[in-house]
Amino acid sequence: MAECRGYLLASLALIASCTAVRAQDAREMIQRIVDAEYAAYQNDHSDWVYLQETRQAKHHDVFWVAQTDDGEIQRLVEEDEHPVPLSKQQELIQNFMQSPEARKKQVAEINHDRQQIIALMRLLPAGFIWTQTSANSSVMCFHFEPSPHFHPPTREARVFSGMAGDLIADSRQYRVLSVRGHLIRDVTFGGGLFGRLKQGGFFSIEQDQVGLTLWQLKAVHVHLYGNALLFKSIALEEDDERSNFELEPSAMTLEKAADAVMRRPDFHPLLQPVASNH
Repeated sequence: MAECRGYLLASLALIASCTAVRAQDAREMIQRIVDAEYAAYQNDHSDWVYLQETRQAKHHDVFWVAQTDDGEIQRLVEEDEHPVPLSKQQELIQNFMQSPEARKKQVAEINHDRQQIIALMRLLPAGFIWTQTSANSSVMCFHFEPSPHFHPPTREARVFSGMAGDLIADSRQYRVLSVRGHLIRDVTFGGGLFGRLKQGGFFSIEQDQVGLTLWQLKAVHVHLYGNALLFKSIALEEDDERSNFELEPSAMTLEKAADAVMRRPDFHPLLQPVASNH
């Protein structure tokens, strides 16, 4: 009997050891993916024109976007299911271009969210327990659960403590194809004084390869319930779809960006509304 118990304990120890190795391997793969994404943030200075559809609780907008180092020019072509007159489209663009305050505010929000995303992304390996669920020559799939050993360094990072989900990455370039997560418990900020996100909320993001080594964000779906705002430019309930990516010449000016969006079609239907489930 003692010998059987010895074999059992040895077997359990071996299983635990193998599980720990697999978890460590998965975490190392996630670190490589995070490193690739961070390198792209640092090195990709390409400017794009694309079509975006944004759905929020009381708004539905379709607009062309042209990126520049000095901000984004947005040409609103449809607002709440109604076409926007050309004169109003041009007026909105001119008002933005002639307002240093509006441009400064937009650039500040874009930079704030970009830095916040980078900071959260770099916490991914330590913030979760990772399991590789499948892999082939094209994609790698991982599941994540909150790590009980993770101590969030920022208020925003507290959301990791209640989130589980799945990540799919490209096997060749180690770029993220999609991340889908949902809150498995309420997450409070400052004991609830500074906000609360409720269990059941979910989000997803998708990226698409638009060049040999160039990737762009294709979709963002956020349906978080509560009163804690995580990003300046993304609402707690918002669906964004982006398509029709076209690479623009380097060093795009605001004037050239305005010309670029005005050359695009007046309207182009995108995807149907996204179902609010996960």
